[in-house]
Amino acid sequence: MAAPAEVKEQVKQKYGEVARAVAAAGSSQACCDRSLRCCDPITTNLYSDGEKGLLPEKAVLASLGCGNPTALAELKPGEVVLDLGSGGGIDVLLSARRVAPGGKAYGLDMTDDMLALARENQRKAGVENVEFLKGEIENIPLPDNSVDVVISNCVINLSADKDRVLRETFRVLKPGGRFAVSDVVVRGAVPEPVRQSMMLWVGCMAGALEEQDYRAKLIAAGFDDVSIEPTRIYNVEDARKSLTEAGIDVDAIAAEVDGKFISAFVRAVKPQLACCAPSCCGAGAAA
Repeated sequence: MAAPAEVKEQVKQKYGEVARAVAAAGSSQACCDRSLRCCDPITTNLYSDGEKGLLPEKAVLASLGCGNPTALAELKPGEVVLDLGSGGGIDVLLSARRVAPGGKAYGLDMTDDMLALARENQRKAGVENVEFLKGEIENIPLPDNSVDVVISNCVINLSADKDRVLRETFRVLKPGGRFAVSDVVVRGAVPEPVRQSMMLWVGCMAGALEEQDYRAKLIAAGFDDVSIEPTRIYNVEDARKSLTEAGIDVDAIAAEVDGKFISAFVRAVKPQLACCAPSCCGAGAAA
């Protein structure tokens, strides 16, 4: 397993390259640039034409997710939404429209080039109730109990410290707040060659949590009402290109990969009476 610092640096480098490629692209024909991954079966056909029509083309080009959390999350006017790993800003901009009037959408990303692209997309879209923050999803730069909904699109997979990400997410959510994330999840054991491939960490396959492990980590972080709903199931042919580029003999591990990786919508809720302050549980017990 790659060290956390190495994973983070590789992710930052890869997604910086994607942002620069999108910024330089003149049209959607750039979509088949290998670095953009938007011809990948994981990243294609996630947004409706109506949704894409509301956004700058480069926000759509920079979308490298595995689902559409904005379509599945129940966002309401007046709510505060946080997108972990916001990239070019597609989910933030769509969310901002849904929580207006009175609501706000934050996007959090650690890559300067992605943040610059997202802010330019925000300007072009003319959406004002948005703020893009620089930071890491393991250390969210927002106060406790400040967010109604946390969304993310195939980004938690990219962290080498998912327990910390989930604890931080729990911290910033208000009591009763919702976790509503699209992510790649694996059913059963992942072949070791996949886990060892840095390329697939960046492509959010090798970092995929096993389904029951994801559920257990959410519960350990304090969440209730955990559910994992499959939205796409990938066969070995869907993974062939990525695995081959990583130097893996696809046919040799086909049986271990076929149908194992799924895109899923992962939901959970922070309890209404969650203990958030360092001393509150102790104070309650003493009383």
